[in-house]
Amino acid sequence: MTLRLRLLLAFALLTIVTAAAVAGAGYVRARDAIVQRAQDNAVIETTNRVEQLYPLPARPVDTAILERVAARVSGREGQALAYGNGASAGGMNPSVITAELRSLVSTGRVGWQRVSYSDGVWLVVGMQLRSSSGAPSGIEVYVLRPFTSEIAFVDELARNAWLIGGAVLILALGLGFLAARGVLRPVRELQLAAWQLGQGDLSARVPVRGRDELASVASTFNSTASSLEHHVGELRRMEADARRFVADVSHELRTPLAAMTAVTDVLDAETAALPGVAGQAARLVNRETLNLTRLVNDLIEVTRFDSGTAALALDDVDVAEVVRTCLRMRGFEISAKLPDGVRARLDPRRLDVIVANLVGNALRHGAAPVSLVLSVTGSSLVIEVADSGLGLPAEVLPHVFARFYKADSSRGRSEGSGLGLAIAWENARLHGGTLVAANRPGGGALFTLRLPLGGES
Repeated sequence: MTLRLRLLLAFALLTIVTAAAVAGAGYVRARDAIVQRAQDNAVIETTNRVEQLYPLPARPVDTAILERVAARVSGREGQALAYGNGASAGGMNPSVITAELRSLVSTGRVGWQRVSYSDGVWLVVGMQLRSSSGAPSGIEVYVLRPFTSEIAFVDELARNAWLIGGAVLILALGLGFLAARGVLRPVRELQLAAWQLGQGDLSARVPVRGRDELASVASTFNSTASSLEHHVGELRRMEADARRFVADVSHELRTPLAAMTAVTDVLDAETAALPGVAGQAARLVNRETLNLTRLVNDLIEVTRFDSGTAALALDDVDVAEVVRTCLRMRGFEISAKLPDGVRARLDPRRLDVIVANLVGNALRHGAAPVSLVLSVTGSSLVIEVADSGLGLPAEVLPHVFARFYKADSSRGRSEGSGLGLAIAWENARLHGGTLVAANRPGGGALFTLRLPLGGES
């Protein structure tokens, strides 16, 4: 549930509770006051009509007297019924008079009661008539008056309360929406700035408005972003300096290495004629010079990737022939499954580098036999290189393509520079492909290269 929706629901709930409490209390008080006033008026009016009957005639109660009493107290809207001496008279239905009301009137008190009659609410008022001496006359009179107008007024009051409550609810929702919009605007700006910061836009900032808590959060975010931008800028500058230094050193080393290689080639040709220790030293110098040359060339290649100057020289090639040439030139003895007729548009030199690094890594760090399988899956060229060693430890897998990373403790002593697999991965990425390392279920490491057949980069 979003914060905006929670705020609106909170406003709505508060409004409903408040409106229900205020309107309900007001409605109950108004209804009771209206009903009580109507009842009091009816009782007073009935009492006044009864008082106009005094003094009562000094003769026994009969039907004629009861009819005259009922006619005098009924009025224009009401109906009346008079009891006395076992007889009754009047147009009122006696069934609306309850036993409780008759019991109250029989004690000499004035009583009233609301009853349902003729699809409406009516008020029954009852009292005893007294003689001129103040003693009971033996006549009870009951008046039935309509209570419809008062009930209708109460119902209208209830409808108005509901309408006002609904209007207040709508108004509260509108105010809640405006309040939520005002509160959430800085939150949305903070969210957008955080997203931009996460995407690498270190210049993202949040406008600071006012002096409330949200303004304090925005100010803190801006100061944090400024500090981050400064530190990242320093790190980028240092990284650029380091890359430039490596590139400069690598290029500067190529010239003396070329001379050293020429000299070691001469020494290598004469090692057979040199004494034992001297011959071993010459072979060691030649081998280490070749390793240093390979390291310098790898560093130069890495700097090209980092600077973005590495480019593809795409050509339509026979993939199986490129792989065979790579294996033959380096003297790799492995099991290769290379079906003919697989053609792809790629950079043959970079594919040669990838295959050489993968196969060389498997031969150095894995165990025989090493296999290479070439296949086509959909629109992708797939090359799988597997060895039969112990495989890659779980802690090595996430770092196997990292630069200068060597798993010496688990895969034997490494004689490489630690850049071969990183360069292979960069060449795969440059082609728009992937290079993934995993372990085979039966043991051994498995490297899977996928390149687009069409040469997309």
